[in-house]
Amino acid sequence: MPKLILLDGHSLAYRAFYALPSDLATSQGQVTNAVYGFTSMLIKLLGDEHPDGLAVAWDVKGGTFRNEQYPEYKAQREAPPDIFRTQLPLIERVATVMGIPQFGIAGFEADDVIATLAERAKAAGWETMVVTGDRDAFQLIEPGIEVMYTRRGITDTVMADRGYLKERYDVTPEQYVEYAALRGDNSDNLPGVPGVGEKTAAKLLNEHGS
Repeated sequence: MPKLILLDGHSLAYRAFYALPSDLATSQGQVTNAVYGFTSMLIKLLGDEHPDGLAVAWDVKGGTFRNEQYPEYKAQREAPPDIFRTQLPLIERVATVMGIPQFGIAGFEADDVIATLAERAKAAGWETMVVTGDRDAFQLIEPGIEVMYTRRGITDTVMADRGYLKERYDVTPEQYVEYAALRGDNSDNLPGVPGVGEKTAAKLLNEHGS
């Protein structure tokens, strides 16, 4: 069965940027820590996994349908540092030179693109590995779709399968959407149910099913 790897571009670039020192730069002063980290992870994945296909999904400028439904979505986030933003075109150039397809759809997040490609690949008989630092991808875990979760930096990773979710969060992939809704998500400025944290959310789902 052929294997496809889908990379969450911005997520991995952010991980690389904050994991590596900002004094990694060219003689002209262009900071390259995110480029170096992203490329290093890409090369390691190719060497370790030997995929038959690989693609990168990017967030694009402008809001998504989520902002239309909930204007406060991610409203608290500050603009990324200039020394990070100037590296994104360089990372995209690396992928282009390596012949890696890149996707970004206006009005949608990279998450949405990855989920769509993963489901279509599965339907076409491919196995898919999603590589991301975004826990929202846990809802995709099923036979034929696995998630390599970057916990910190670009080297601290874990294969987040059903066993990992049950051990770490005490929920299944099928329960993860409701689990996230109950506890909320500070990083996305999404409120949960008042007084309900991770443990209570898992307890309620395990007691009531949904």
